Amino acid sequence: MDVQLTLTFLILGITILAFITNKVRVDLVAMLSLLAFVITGILTPVEALAGFSNSVVLMIAGLFIVGAGLLRTGLAGMAGQLLLKWSGNSELKLFTLLLIIVGSVGAFMSNTGTVALMMPIVVSIAISIKESPSKFLLPLSYVASLSGLMTLIASPTNLIVSQLLVDRGYKKLSFFEITPIGIVGMLVGITYLVIIRNRLLPNDKREIQTGSSYTLSPKKIMRQYDLNNHLFKIFVPEGSSIINASLAELKLPAKYSLCMMKIHRKSLEGINLLPMTYQEMAGPTSVIHAKDELYVQGDEENVHHFADAYGLEMQELAEGEADELVSKHLGIAEVLLTPNSSFINETVSSLGFREKYNLNIIGINRRGGYQMQNMVEHRLRFGDAILVQGAWDEILLLAKETQDVVVVGQPREHASVAAATGKAGVAGVIMLAMIMLMVFEVFPAVISVMIGAVLMILTGCLRNMEDAYNHINFESIVLVAAMLPMATALEKTGGMVLLSDIIIHALGSYGAYGVLIGVYVVTAVFGQFISNTATAVLFAPIAMSAAIAMDANPTTFMIAVAVAASMAFATPIASPTNSLVMTAGGYKFMDFVRIGIPLQVIMFIVMVLIIPLLFPF
Repeated sequence: MDVQLTLTFLILGITILAFITNKVRVDLVAMLSLLAFVITGILTPVEALAGFSNSVVLMIAGLFIVGAGLLRTGLAGMAGQLLLKWSGNSELKLFTLLLIIVGSVGAFMSNTGTVALMMPIVVSIAISIKESPSKFLLPLSYVASLSGLMTLIASPTNLIVSQLLVDRGYKKLSFFEITPIGIVGMLVGITYLVIIRNRLLPNDKREIQTGSSYTLSPKKIMRQYDLNNHLFKIFVPEGSSIINASLAELKLPAKYSLCMMKIHRKSLEGINLLPMTYQEMAGPTSVIHAKDELYVQGDEENVHHFADAYGLEMQELAEGEADELVSKHLGIAEVLLTPNSSFINETVSSLGFREKYNLNIIGINRRGGYQMQNMVEHRLRFGDAILVQGAWDEILLLAKETQDVVVVGQPREHASVAAATGKAGVAGVIMLAMIMLMVFEVFPAVISVMIGAVLMILTGCLRNMEDAYNHINFESIVLVAAMLPMATALEKTGGMVLLSDIIIHALGSYGAYGVLIGVYVVTAVFGQFISNTATAVLFAPIAMSAAIAMDANPTTFMIAVAVAASMAFATPIASPTNSLVMTAGGYKFMDFVRIGIPLQVIMFIVMVLIIPLLFPF
């Protein structure tokens, strides 16, 4: 064995050990191993960085964005909301329907994204039927892993083995080519989980961590401050003395203790074949036009005085119209004063808050008492929370201000959800269009995914590029990109041939079937300790070499690697989804061993029988 081959196996062994011990982040481990290959001269810099331009890496990034669009618009969550309605009072029906829906959603997005999406829904459903969420969360993770076998895009492992087939001159996997195996796996897995749900699954009311820490949503804020009962709509008729006046000139807070929240006005741009309106954030420079609709917050008596003074018409708020204080562009947030805030002991009128931040102060929360009227001369105290309203972009800028105030909750998340509200149908059409492009191979798969990702942004299913980037799991991206060149190192140094020879010599007497079993077992065992993506990257080239040496069908062996890498049931570190539910469900390491190993064995028996039947040698 030459020096470079020895170094390759040494780096590979240390990398796998680091993955297993989980002391260092997996993406950092992958980068360190990549650098080690370059420093030792095994790979050139070009070879080492080739993974970052690999189409699989770009496709995975695009799928994160598409999945985020489904989440933001609420499309994927709608399936979970229908569960209780469909299942009635049957716990068995609920359990089965839940797993079927998880499998269906997971067929078109990553298993990690599926679990992250469904976990809050599952926990809330479990609590509503007075069951422990731990009874549902582990099956959620297992079925999400199995759903990775339903379509080509459902798991990175499928994309990796398909790309390797193309790189070696073989036919790539089609979109639904692996689906029959996925259906068999789903049926077997769901059946197993249904049978053992009351005997093996933890249901001991352990402490559950749902991740639902205190977050103050806009709707919750509106209820707490009772904004709906203090919002009024006023119409500006032609001829009113208020026309062409700016809000700065009107001095509504000082004269009438009122706050102008927003203005609806007719569009003056272009040729209007249909009546067009748009809403404008009300600021000091806002000028009142004829036929504007003014949304004013304050005491009803003061609102009437204001309307009478300028010849304005009071109008009834339509049902749900008050909720429009939160929209794609406008939002509300609660803001706490810091101990050293310069706002302390200042009055609301002296702050110049609207001029400085372009936001309205519309309420004060002082020790649970909500002050909405006559706020102009109120002096702020440490511990006060002030309610602000305005454009989401301005609220996000305020959130970066840490010297004087701290914005409570997650304004970035709320802004993104508000922007995507009502676009579930759009997200559904985009997802279906992307799938059709991939099924009929109109473009290369990576281009189809990129089209879907870009459309999610352009149509507003995601608020902006920043929102899209925030949903890409860069840890996974770096892991895949940094691990792909390891296969190049194994190939250059002869490591693949050596490993495939070991498997062939050990099991070759049993023919291609015996070698296939060996490949499956080794891949599945390593998959319990390192990520399924890293496992596929490592073992797909070895399986390919073994198939070629045995003069067998490489596709059969590639499918075996993809399937075995997805069977991550026996340890909590076998898959990110297992790690997610371990904390939320209060599971212990032995829960995974006790429940996962029997499922692992059952799947092994089923898969080594079904794979050669569907993909003959």
